[in-house]
Amino acid sequence: MELVKEDEDDTNDEGRDDEVVSVGRTSSKGDVSSPSSSDSESDEEAAEEVQIGALQQQLEENPLNYEAHVQHIHHLRKLGHVEKLRQARESMNKYFPLSPKMWQDWAKDEATLNQGSENFEEIEKLYERGVHEYLFVPLWCDYLEFVQEHDPLVLECAPGGLAKMRTLFERALTACGLHFSEGSNIWEAYREFEQAVFLTIDGSDNEEKVKQAQRIRALFHRQLSVPLVNLRSTLTDYKLWEAEQGNLNDVNSEFDGVPSNIVSAYQKSLEMGNARASYEAQLSNHDATEADRLQHFVNYIKLEDSIGDPARVQVLYERALADFPVSSDLWLGYTSYLDRTLKVSEFVKDVYSRATRNCTWIGQLWINHMLALERMSASEKELSTVFERAIQCSFPGVQEYLELFLTRIDGLRRRISSTVAKEDGLDYSLIRETFQRAVDYFSLQVVSINDLLHLYAYWARLEGALGNDFVAARGVWESLIKKRIIQDICHSWLRFEREYGTLDDLDLAVKKVTPRLQELMAYKSQQDSKGSLSTQKDGSVAVIASQKRKANKTYGDKQPPAKKRKDVTIERFETSIPVPTSTSSILDNVNQQEETLQDTGDHEHNVKGVEDSKLSKTKIFYTDKCTAFISNLSVEANENHLHGFFKDSGGVTAIRLLRDKFSGKSRGLAYVDFSDEEHLAAAVAKNKQKLLGNKLSIARSDPKQGRNKSLPPSISSRSQGKGNLSRGSEAPPREESRNTAKPVRTITFATPRAVAKPLGWSKRESPTDETTEKPKSNEEFREMFLKK
Repeated sequence: MELVKEDEDDTNDEGRDDEVVSVGRTSSKGDVSSPSSSDSESDEEAAEEVQIGALQQQLEENPLNYEAHVQHIHHLRKLGHVEKLRQARESMNKYFPLSPKMWQDWAKDEATLNQGSENFEEIEKLYERGVHEYLFVPLWCDYLEFVQEHDPLVLECAPGGLAKMRTLFERALTACGLHFSEGSNIWEAYREFEQAVFLTIDGSDNEEKVKQAQRIRALFHRQLSVPLVNLRSTLTDYKLWEAEQGNLNDVNSEFDGVPSNIVSAYQKSLEMGNARASYEAQLSNHDATEADRLQHFVNYIKLEDSIGDPARVQVLYERALADFPVSSDLWLGYTSYLDRTLKVSEFVKDVYSRATRNCTWIGQLWINHMLALERMSASEKELSTVFERAIQCSFPGVQEYLELFLTRIDGLRRRISSTVAKEDGLDYSLIRETFQRAVDYFSLQVVSINDLLHLYAYWARLEGALGNDFVAARGVWESLIKKRIIQDICHSWLRFEREYGTLDDLDLAVKKVTPRLQELMAYKSQQDSKGSLSTQKDGSVAVIASQKRKANKTYGDKQPPAKKRKDVTIERFETSIPVPTSTSSILDNVNQQEETLQDTGDHEHNVKGVEDSKLSKTKIFYTDKCTAFISNLSVEANENHLHGFFKDSGGVTAIRLLRDKFSGKSRGLAYVDFSDEEHLAAAVAKNKQKLLGNKLSIARSDPKQGRNKSLPPSISSRSQGKGNLSRGSEAPPREESRNTAKPVRTITFATPRAVAKPLGWSKRESPTDETTEKPKSNEEFREMFLKK
């Protein structure tokens, strides 16, 4: 059988284009096609084959290219390559969840190709996989119809078949029965099935007929108690059915023949439906933008959450995720809600699994997944599998990887400390191995010293407290100071030895720390001297005035205490601490330092670890060598939206969203770093595509342009001069500067206009002792006024 394209509207699922091809064979209007049409069809098929080959090559190079998977399936289905089409769909589902429409098309294709009962179970499994991914009422309806038409036991109305069908209908009601706009389709299909069964019962079996009629009546009563669209027509159908059963009622009376408890439930359902009508109208507005529809869902969810019906909140989250499957905010909100309210472990596991498949780049989802598994007392194998999958994902920054490693270590520490360790065969070596993996990973990344210090401090504490190996704990500190010469690291090691070690251990630590501190102070002193030279070349008023006072003094004059220089910067003051050389002086220095780590042994009580230190900040510089510049972003867009937008391009290593430094709001601009030129080119090719309703402008970032172009010549030359100084190439001092004092700026504050000269006006010649007027005494001022 051939698979060909039909005329059908394209559907989009949060940027995911579904293929719009269905099964069947189309015939031309005439029985005999012309040679020209045959040639054109051959050319089209050849072009399709070329396209398929190119897409296969793309997927071999990057199997995470979502759009390439979609197009590959589309072209294979168009040409009718059945076996390749199955493989392509399986390959895509290995990496991504398929959209509801893609599952529906796949199941229909297989059902059409395999009419016999021998493939019934395989197609049934396919439907099961589809309804598991997303909440999609049409797919459930197709599934129910397929089982009714192809299951031999159901067709024979055998007891086993009827029980199976009723179980399937109840599952469908659990998943979709509360869907306000489409849930009634499942209810009606269920009633029609039971009514069909009623007609098959032998007329002489009155007991069975009464029992079956009661099933149908119970379904009507259940449906009338649920707020759904067209609830009034359901009540009318119920009264007509009761009349058919011989239960007379007044057609003109709305509730004649309806039990009072059902009337009460029906009226309450109408009130609930009226309260939700405005929200449903907003969701059904096809002219609304994606951002607006997402916000409508969020508002609707808040309403249901405030009412407090977990089942309705759950269904509404599922509806929203079917439309916005890559919205990380929705998945985070959904999983957080389930953690708080639902205690069904298998269902929570399933939702977390779906969340991490849809939003692989959200580290918080993986962390929450691991914590949820630990709450459920999951096995070590299950926890380890989730962790290994998580560290293989691409996250926006290094912080996500650090939190993942620490969460894994936290869980191992808690479980090893409890009785679970014996059951799972856990020991401390697994924690040590995880720490070592983290250290090896972060050695290749740019990590802040505070995060690194927290990781090593946590490791050292666990080596002593849980592993009972203080030699290994000291080895952790020693390995760190060999990699990073930071004052805080040295003092943290000394603090550790004071709290856990002997006096000999402390002396040994001081012996190893002292040369590192001396090296650090020497480096800082060198940087301070360069900074002082740069300050002098900038022409600071305070520095020039101080130099002038020094030039007029004779050698040997003692500087008065009140005239000492006051232009020492805060940074220099903080780093000009003398290097201690003895054990006692070092320990005094440690006591004066602000503590950088709390004594708590658990990561979740000390997530951020240590406070920022000016001496230990590691600034990240971006070269923009393989970077795209994004403009015209929506103010609602965040890093997660950009990650989802460039997911098909792949290769994203970092996202920098530019924000206003005062308000913190997005400026509509961003830089996106890519791993190589190929991924960057693919990203630039998405120029003019829409994200959250805005058409983006995407261009390659060129750091060579615009950095000094927009600066005035004086500023540009000044920055170049500073760069030369930082590399150590000092300009030779001018000869005349040794003998001639530099002119001082005239300060005109609080000076009469007649006396003050315009700002910027000065003479080249410095004032001499003869031309400079000496200060007048009080007697001289008195004589001046008396003369007048």
